[in-house]
Amino acid sequence: MKNFTYYNPTKLIFGKGQLEQLKTELPQYGKKVLLVYGGGSIKRNGLYDEVVSLLNDMDVTLFELSGVEPNPRISTARKGVDICKSEGIEFILAVGGGSVIDCAKLIAAGAKYDGDAWDLVTKKASAKEALPFGTVLTLAATGSEMNSGSVITNWETKEKYGWGSPATFPRFSILDPVNTFTVPRDQTVYGIVDMMSHVFEHYFHLEENTLMQDRMCESLLLTVMETAPKLINDLENYEHRATILYNGTMALNGMLSMGYQGDWATHNIEHAVSAVYDIPHGGGLAILFPNWMKHNLQVKPERFKQLAIRVFGVDPTGKTAEEAGLEGIEKLRQFWNSIGAPSRLADYDIDDSQLEVMADKAMINGEFGRFKKLNHEDVLAIYRASL
Repeated sequence: MKNFTYYNPTKLIFGKGQLEQLKTELPQYGKKVLLVYGGGSIKRNGLYDEVVSLLNDMDVTLFELSGVEPNPRISTARKGVDICKSEGIEFILAVGGGSVIDCAKLIAAGAKYDGDAWDLVTKKASAKEALPFGTVLTLAATGSEMNSGSVITNWETKEKYGWGSPATFPRFSILDPVNTFTVPRDQTVYGIVDMMSHVFEHYFHLEENTLMQDRMCESLLLTVMETAPKLINDLENYEHRATILYNGTMALNGMLSMGYQGDWATHNIEHAVSAVYDIPHGGGLAILFPNWMKHNLQVKPERFKQLAIRVFGVDPTGKTAEEAGLEGIEKLRQFWNSIGAPSRLADYDIDDSQLEVMADKAMINGEFGRFKKLNHEDVLAIYRASL
């Protein structure tokens, strides 16, 4: 385990009825507020009216940016930046899932940057400061509500990158499981895959003596796998929604990765796919992650064996580490299939015509991955295995 410093300044406000906490949290940051949200689901389920009513009670001057995409676009973030700069916005409130929050992070940073916000995403510049912002979460998936990371797509150039800054932690995040009741079954499944994938990205590392971290990762995976089948058959069950919502946050708020750095290659590989085809991020991860695992099984077979035994209940008797590990990977695929996740790129009508294009985009910054450095041929092999 490496030396580490853990820092997370986000105030997490969790539970039924906690939206009222807006009245306590928001006024300390200012009166000019930009409300950022997505395609209208918060209007259909009534959350928009609740939020606006609370904001009106606080006598704020309200501006709105709607239409944030599932893979949030730089073009939309630029609109938000323009509003912030022209109207003197003092606080941003993101109401939605991870995509809305990711977009709000770039708006917050871009509002304090003199150049184009895309510079921050491509790391031509770093975000030194950002407008304060908070979130009201409506989807259990990305963990963006309690971390500083963001993923943004440039649809014109077919690029999609992750970025982040210590300046882009939310000041507070309100998580009421009731606000996730109306998330459709398929989006619920994608969120479950996404949070599990975050844990796998942490889990596959080369550091020694991470006994506590391993157990935390394994317990989160077991909890999600126990709850997920119940939830997808009872989408308005408060207890199941609460469990999944909490696990999604814990999967990517830094708690699991103290003392080491995870791999994150599969996310990079998936970003290239959804940059070209605009598929759901969780769907892409469900397809790619088991194939990344098979591709890298030989790197540290004992790690895969440990996961197979502790999480997937594989009996290692008479099996090599590779055989036990492979059985665990197959059980992961079976589990994701059982809850309705896709397993092949063909499920999204993706063939082999753009594999080279996607591989080139994944390799834009050279070899990547910490568990094993992947080159162009590695990426192509994973894509081909995923067809």
